[in-house]
Amino acid sequence: MSVDAQAEASVELLLDVLDLDESSARTTEDIFTGRSHAMPTGRIYGGQVLAQTLIAAERTMPPERAVHSMHGYFLRPGDAAQGLTIAVDRIHDGRSFSTRRSQAYQNGVPIFSMIASFQDESPGVEHAEPMPTGVPAPEDLAPDEELVTGVHPLSMRMLRDRPADVRHVEGPLYVAVDGEQRPRQAVWMRIRSTMPEDPRLHRAALAYLSDMTIQESILRAHGVAWSLTGLKVASLDHAMWWHRPARADEWLLYVQESPNARGGRGLATGRIYTRDGVLVASVAQEIMVRVPEGVASS
Repeated sequence: MSVDAQAEASVELLLDVLDLDESSARTTEDIFTGRSHAMPTGRIYGGQVLAQTLIAAERTMPPERAVHSMHGYFLRPGDAAQGLTIAVDRIHDGRSFSTRRSQAYQNGVPIFSMIASFQDESPGVEHAEPMPTGVPAPEDLAPDEELVTGVHPLSMRMLRDRPADVRHVEGPLYVAVDGEQRPRQAVWMRIRSTMPEDPRLHRAALAYLSDMTIQESILRAHGVAWSLTGLKVASLDHAMWWHRPARADEWLLYVQESPNARGGRGLATGRIYTRDGVLVASVAQEIMVRVPEGVASS
């Protein structure tokens, strides 16, 4: 399969995952069902559940009322071999704002729970933190999968087959952490091929991308690579704020930093920009992170 055909196939799989089925069952909540990406770890990728629960909530909204924030908790690991059920509770509908609670279930128990807020477009004051300067263009960086060697074949396949083109400015840390160990990094990312025009899909795809590397500013600060034997990482929660419209299939710069790590937890934050410097979204995530005794203890 050619590179272009492989990219299109991976994006078609993503769009299929985001194409939820709506249940006709009578209930106080809106019920949707969805499919899962196959993953070499056997666990559902967190960004998939973020995107699906958002799409489910968006399906209960008029198109002119767009999501501006979400706060969610990862409650249990999801099984990537199974689909999931998503229940949406229409908590509130006001003149300008609406609130929805979405919960994703497998085997009758919740694996992810979020609350999202939606707003009609409104005028108001405006400012934004500028994009960092001096960052290499994505075309000047190689895709991550071209730089990674020595990883497990299943992990390599995941890198090649994922629907995202990801390019680390400081270099990927799947096998080793090269360069300065500091709690910040920048990553170019985009969905690999053209997506439909539906802005709801692009907002959901942005949520999908937002979970992909956000944890790494914590690991990079301590020289910890993903391949470290005994490393245990799990996302605890995820918050995201959408500031301005953007296409997820065009290059976006994800600027990430970690202000704190302690007690087996680390906090990471991120800002997402278009390549011409427009601030699109802000992200925050706390993770559980455990390393073998004597490694990166400071």
